[in-house]
Amino acid sequence: MNAIASVNKAIEPLKKELIHHSLYKKITTIPHLQLFMQTHVYAVWDFMSLLKALQSQLTCTSSPWFASPNPQARYLINEIVLAEESDLSLDGKRLSHFEMYVQAMEKSDTDTRTLNLFLNNVQSTDVFSAIEKSNLHDHVKAFLEFTFQVIENGKSHEIAAAFTFGREDLIPSMFHHLLKELKEQFPEVDLSELIYYFERHIELDADEHGPMAFEMIDFLCGTDERKWQEVEQIAKIALQKRILLWNAIEEMIEKSS
Repeated sequence: MNAIASVNKAIEPLKKELIHHSLYKKITTIPHLQLFMQTHVYAVWDFMSLLKALQSQLTCTSSPWFASPNPQARYLINEIVLAEESDLSLDGKRLSHFEMYVQAMEKSDTDTRTLNLFLNNVQSTDVFSAIEKSNLHDHVKAFLEFTFQVIENGKSHEIAAAFTFGREDLIPSMFHHLLKELKEQFPEVDLSELIYYFERHIELDADEHGPMAFEMIDFLCGTDERKWQEVEQIAKIALQKRILLWNAIEEMIEKSS
């Protein structure tokens, strides 16, 4: 068994728990969907932060320019960045996937004021202070704190582990279940931009970005057993934090009903 397969085997129970989470069937009204989007958007945003942290680690993003040491790794991350940061939206404009998601929120009349306040606080203070001072659910705070602690620790293979096993490899299966529920629950509502966002992620991550991310981790870890152990540990924690994020959204939906 190769190292990637070994990590996947170790995290399989957590992945199954997420893919079959009871949250998906709890989103039965538009207010429920809006609650979901208002919370899930933070995972969309910090995903972009993981992505840019990897780009900073694996490529040269400063001037004067010097070639980074691993041409294959920098190719892989730059290919992923291109689509995630500058993809074609439903109306043919170039937008990041985060901007697409916010656009979908606005189209569905989902309040973005809390999100905008949080992002303003990140810019005026720092991300950890903004998280601590926010009114977000404790599980949402823990999810974000974990992401940015991994980034701050600065180990490229750990950032790649959170990015790959906690996001890219997980998203197609997880979003497939969510998308199925959305189409069944709200056939009369125009959720075209939200559905496009999910379908685009499923398409890219399953066919392109997921395999690229695995290849990137292979390059970063090589035959270093310690790195592979750290990758597995980060992957498990990333999935545990996502489960708690889903639990938080489910709890908020139940309290609102």
